[in-house]
Amino acid sequence: MIMTTWQGVVTIIMAILGTILTRFLPFLVFPESKEPPRFITYLGTVLPYAMTGLLVVYSLKGVHLLSGSHGIPELLAIMVIVLLHVWKRNMLLSIAGGTAAYMLLMQLVFS
Repeated sequence: MIMTTWQGVVTIIMAILGTILTRFLPFLVFPESKEPPRFITYLGTVLPYAMTGLLVVYSLKGVHLLSGSHGIPELLAIMVIVLLHVWKRNMLLSIAGGTAAYMLLMQLVFS
């Protein structure tokens, strides 16, 4: 299905408004001069760990231990992520290094 020019413009405007709203709404709802509710503070401390667990489960949901490479590249990539994070404490380096290790393993070793 192809959009008309007007539909494309409206779609772009709505995407811009949605992005602006989600970026600035927290600052309007929870100004720096007021302390946020305890529940919001609690979510701020708990959600990063919950999201990490969710991403790990989602990443490993398609791994079959009884077929193919038996999850070896995934396990090795997880080990690279953990080692990089323990060594440098840099989340972006850990993610990039683990992704690179996994891609290299899949393209060169387990192809």
